Amino acid sequence: MRRSAALVLSLTVHALTLGFFVLGVSTVVNSSAPLLSWLLGILLVAIGVLLRPRLGRLPADAEVLEPAAAPMLFGVSARVADEVGVPRPAKVAVMDLATAAGYVRLGVRRTPALVVGLPLWLTLSPRQRVTLLASAYASAETLDGLIVAGALSTLGEWRHTLLGSEPLSARREADLTMAMSLGAWSPSSSYNAAGVLGRIVGRVLGWPVLVLEHVLRRLAPSGDPRAAARRRALMLRAVSEDDLAELEELVAGRSYLAPMQAAVLRGESVEEIRQAALTRSRLADDGVLTSAPGSRLLEAAESAVIDSELSRHYARAARGFGLIS
Repeated sequence: MRRSAALVLSLTVHALTLGFFVLGVSTVVNSSAPLLSWLLGILLVAIGVLLRPRLGRLPADAEVLEPAAAPMLFGVSARVADEVGVPRPAKVAVMDLATAAGYVRLGVRRTPALVVGLPLWLTLSPRQRVTLLASAYASAETLDGLIVAGALSTLGEWRHTLLGSEPLSARREADLTMAMSLGAWSPSSSYNAAGVLGRIVGRVLGWPVLVLEHVLRRLAPSGDPRAAARRRALMLRAVSEDDLAELEELVAGRSYLAPMQAAVLRGESVEEIRQAALTRSRLADDGVLTSAPGSRLLEAAESAVIDSELSRHYARAARGFGLIS
């Protein structure tokens, strides 16, 4: 029921967006007043463009890797994707300060892409790395999720336009300077009056949008227990329950972060940070040092090759690890 309601609501929002395009083009083509019709039509089309669903794109600070420069990373990314049952990533990117991994679909062609946060990746054992990739793949948006996410993006644009507008700071400063030069507060100009009127109209029209956005977020499939169960089932195709629990505890507690930042402050190299992280991951509950925890999808030696492929990126990212909070 929730899923159906979310889809109906989302499709209604998308239909409204498409309506601006259609109405704009129709106004330009069919009106008998060329100048007026062109102006109104262009305005309606521009509103449609502004409210269009945002297709996935990589973060601005993500660096896309070339397959030839990181063949082992691309290889394990493909193997885990096959195991989980999602399309293999056509692009793999890294981020210096991100502390997670994500799987997104880009552009009109819905090109699959994997984004790996280097700080967390640097500190994970081979088995934990596979778990991280499986978790990212399992969180990929379904078709329902993409439709709802697009509608939420459109409603967010409406909300920002109607409720987020404030007087320009430069204009406020100019008014203040003029008032001070005159020795008294100057009367409100027509510009300020129009601005106040526009904000009042925005508040009146914006509240229904705000309520609609809130309702759609509550109905979104991402909050559905069945969606969470589906994601977990996908992850368990590649890893075990124990692996998931271990990674979830590590990420939630962020216990990997402080030792890494302290090592950077001490001037340790990336290689030393990596070895210290591996040593911690090999300690059993009784304090005994075990063998490096590999995985059937990523052996310890293969994980070391990935570290070699990313060594240049690690060195650059390490300089900013202290900024992570």
